[in-house]
Formats: sequence, C-alpha cells, structure tokens
Amino acid sequence: MQSLLPILAFAFATSITPGPNNTLVMMTAANWGFRASLPVFGGVVTGFLLMVFAVGLGLGEVFAAWPVLHVILKWACFAWLLVLAFKIARAGKPDIADPGTEEAERARPLTFLQLVAFQWINPKAWLMAIGAIALFVPVGLNGSDSLIPVSRVLLGFIVAGAPCVLAWGLFSLAIARFLTSPARVRVFNVTMAVLLVLSMVPTLF
Repeated sequence: MQSLLPILAFAFATSITPGPNNTLVMMTAANWGFRASLPVFGGVVTGFLLMVFAVGLGLGEVFAAWPVLHVILKWACFAWLLVLAFKIARAGKPDIADPGTEEAERARPLTFLQLVAFQWINPKAWLMAIGAIALFVPVGLNGSDSLIPVSRVLLGFIVAGAPCVLAWGLFSLAIARFLTSPARVRVFNVTMAVLLVLSMVPTLF
C-alpha cells in the first residue's frame, strides 16, 4: 500500500486538472445529461488504461527513439480538436433543437469508441502515461517482469484517476440547470469549444 500512495497522488494530480478529456466529459454531461456522458467517460478511461499498459510494455520507447513523432502527434491532435471545437460551438441540446433540422443532427454526443481512439492522439494522455511509467516502473524490466509494477500504475489510475474524470461530469449537472434556452446553450458550447482548444496550448508550447 505504501508503494501505491505516490502513484495515487500522481494519478489524482494529473487527472483532476483541466484537459481535453475532462472538457469533453463536462460538455457532454451538461448538454445531454449524465447518462449520455458515461460512454465518453468509459472511452476516456479505457483508452487511457490501454495506453498506459502499452507504454509500460515498451511503446513509450518509440517516442524516445523518434522525437519527431511526438511533434506530429501534438499537431494532429490540435487539428482534430479544432474541428471538434467547431462542431461543439454549433451544437445544441437535443431537447431544444427542432427535430429533423441540421442543429438536431449535430446534437449528438461522442461515442465510447471515438474517445478510446482519441486517447492515442491526445498529447496530455501520452505525457501522463509516459510520466507514470518513467516514475513508477523500474528501468530495465522487460516482458512479464514489468507486469506487476505496470499493474500498480493501472490500479492507481483506476482508483484515483477515473473518479476525477467522473467528477467533471457530475459538476456539469449544476451547469445543465441553466441551459434552458438556445442562447444559453450556445454561450456554454462556445465557451467549452474555446476551453477545449486552450487546453492544448500548454502541450503545444
């Protein structure tokens, strides 16, 4: 348990801070309700844990060998987020948009698989995964020897990281009470779109 405490602290500190994942969970819960945000939350957690496991087994060494891949990854993610932010800014709540209209067609939450896939181009997720493995998995372990320390890192993010992401969705339920008109929804979604783009700035620069 004592060796797990630093991992729990790291998982909490990195997961509770703003980022693309937390912004998407918050935006989804506010617009479509907490239940609709669960697939987004599940995709974030599942995709990230798969990434940690892959990095723990040696995938992170690819970035050490070819640093240019990290630069490409950052800008690819930023481009995808710009497109997503544009869609979010124009989206409306499904209970406000008129059925059959273009606005109603846009009023759909992201899916579980989309969020699983997004983790692999999310620079913050890569930094968290690589940082956790570098800090808490001894150097020189290969194959099955690394499974136990990597499993401890996975457990740390399940216990301390996942609830942080979920908390962003729960927090947005209070915001959802005020989204009772198209104008308020538009202001909120434009704000979320801007925050989503700004959440990438520390990683880009």
